[in-house]
Amino acid sequence: MSDYKLFYVTCKNKVEANKIAYDLVTKDLVACANIIPNIKSYFRWNKKKISIANESVLIGKTVKKNINKIIIHVKKISSYECPCIVFVDIRNGNKDFLRWIKCSTK
Repeated sequence: MSDYKLFYVTCKNKVEANKIAYDLVTKDLVACANIIPNIKSYFRWNKKKISIANESVLIGKTVKKNINKIIIHVKKISSYECPCIVFVDIRNGNKDFLRWIKCSTK
């Protein structure tokens, strides 16, 4: 398992994504957060009819030790009942960039 993580969070809109991104960077929980606005999501919630929603995606770079803090913080801020917060290992990459992630997070 890698110490470096890429995370993916869906947000109700760009305003919410901006708030979460700013808070996570300010608290040194993530080195960087990118927002992809205006995505279209198709999903079925609670086994009901298929829903379509316009959302924003938040992608960020962090370290393993911050996973639980990020989950707690996003759940606190998110307007979603059950926000999507997932992490993926960064196994390879620019070593200088990976060092920057480590130096930019608590």
